Amino acid sequence: MQIILKEDILSLGYKDDIVTVKDGYGRNYLIPQKKAVIASESAKKVLAENLRQRAHKLEKIKADAQVLATKLEGVSLTIGAKTSSTGTIFGSVTNIQIAESLAKQGFDVDRKTIVIKEQVKEVGSYKAVVKLHKEISVEIPFEVVSE
Repeated sequence: MQIILKEDILSLGYKDDIVTVKDGYGRNYLIPQKKAVIASESAKKVLAENLRQRAHKLEKIKADAQVLATKLEGVSLTIGAKTSSTGTIFGSVTNIQIAESLAKQGFDVDRKTIVIKEQVKEVGSYKAVVKLHKEISVEIPFEVVSE
């Protein structure tokens, strides 16, 4: 089944994308949660007209994301965590701690756009990806240290 996304869904696509999903996922989750609509011919025409009218606004959003990406290029973070004597963290470091650390440095980044590819359960160096726009993402190195 083809649907048009009404908002960004990390594993599926971005707002206004036309994607193919299984019928159950679309009808039982995405459409009732108002995250998508069925991609009928009329809905596709309305989407095309809306995209045409919003083209310059989308370019400004992309330009703002590019500016933020250039500012984030040289940033590296140090995150303190309580650890055991062997260096294992009590709990784990998540995108929330990374977003808070970026906020302390003056960057306003939504925690939902931050992706950590591996679980952070020990002291060491890791990388997180910040997806600012569908075409723009920045890799931020961060180090987890013992408090």
